[in-house]
Amino acid sequence: MGEDLERKLDRITTKRIDEPRFKIKDKDLIETVEEVFDKYTLESLYEIMRKLRLLRMFGVVNSGKEARIYRAIDKEGKEYAVKIYLTFTSEFKKGIWKYIMGDPRFENAKITSTKKLMYLWARKEYKNLERMFRAGVRVPKPYGVHNNIVVMEFIGKEGVRAPLLKEYMPDVDEGRIFFEKIIDYVKKMVCKSRLVHADLSEYNVMIFDNEPIIIDVAQAVTLDHPNALDFLSKDINNIHRFFSKEVGLEIPSQEELKGEIIKCL
Repeated sequence: MGEDLERKLDRITTKRIDEPRFKIKDKDLIETVEEVFDKYTLESLYEIMRKLRLLRMFGVVNSGKEARIYRAIDKEGKEYAVKIYLTFTSEFKKGIWKYIMGDPRFENAKITSTKKLMYLWARKEYKNLERMFRAGVRVPKPYGVHNNIVVMEFIGKEGVRAPLLKEYMPDVDEGRIFFEKIIDYVKKMVCKSRLVHADLSEYNVMIFDNEPIIIDVAQAVTLDHPNALDFLSKDINNIHRFFSKEVGLEIPSQEELKGEIIKCL
C-alpha cells in the first residue's frame, strides 16, 4: 500500500473491536485485506465481523473482476467465506443491469453510484441464497450481509476451497449422480424458491464431500423477470452441454429437461 493510503486506513481503523472473547487487531486486518478497499468497505467489514463474532480473517481464497473471497473463522474454528464486492469496478457494472431491471424486488431501488449498486448486488445475492437454501437447494448457507459484503458457508476445508465442477471433471458414474442432483436443484429453484440461476454452468458448481453445490447466485432472478425463461434455457443448455459432451452421458434433450422442470409453473 502507498503511504497515503496507509495513513488513511490508520485514521479509520484506530479502534480495536473489543468484546468478551472477541478481538481483531487493526494491523492484522489491514495486512490481510491487501486490495485497495475504501474506508466504507473496511468499516463494513469490521461491523459484520463484530456482528457475526468472527475472530480472524485470512487471505484471498478466490479473486474475480467484481469481488474477492476471503476465509474467516470464529472462536470455535468454524470456517466462513467473506465475499467482498469491489465498489470501484466499472466494467462489471455494465453487465449486471439485465439481472436487476425487471426484478420486482428491486424496482424501487435508488442507484446513484457504483457503490450503491454493489451494495444492492450483495443484498441480492444474500436474498437469493436465503430463498434457495430454504427451498432445499444445496448452496452455501448464508450468514449475513452488510453493504457490499456477504458472509456465507465456506465450501472447502482448512482454507482450501473445493474444486469447481469443471476442475473436478467426474467420470461417467459420478457424472450421472451429479447431473441428476443439479437438475433436481434447478427444479427446486424454479418450483420452490421461484428463482432462475441465470448463469449456471460447470464454473458455478463446486464439488465437496461428493456433492454438487451451486454458487454465485447474485444474478439469479425471480420468475417475474421478463427474461427468466430465457435465462433458464441458457442454464439448462450449459449443464446439458457439459454432461453430454465433456462427461459423455446419455441424457434427455434440453427441451425435455426444460419441460420437466417447468411442469410446476
